[in-house]
Amino acid sequence: MKVNVHEAKTNLSRLIDRAQMGEEIIIAKAGKPVVKLVVVETGKKRVFGSAKGRIQFHKGWEAPLSEKELAEFLGA
Repeated sequence: MKVNVHEAKTNLSRLIDRAQMGEEIIIAKAGKPVVKLVVVETGKKRVFGSAKGRIQFHKGWEAPLSEKELAEFLGA
């Protein structure tokens, strides 16, 4: 949905409700899109160290790549 600034100011609460329901809201100034009204994603709070014991690294994982491996990685 595209609305002009005046309409957005007048109907901000309704536009917020529509955005929360998943609708894309574009606000235009002089007919040109300038901003998008989006929902702020609020997820669970991250806890430092919560993955401890869940991730395992194989021996030698930090070793530098060989010249051949590096070339393949870089697409050369």
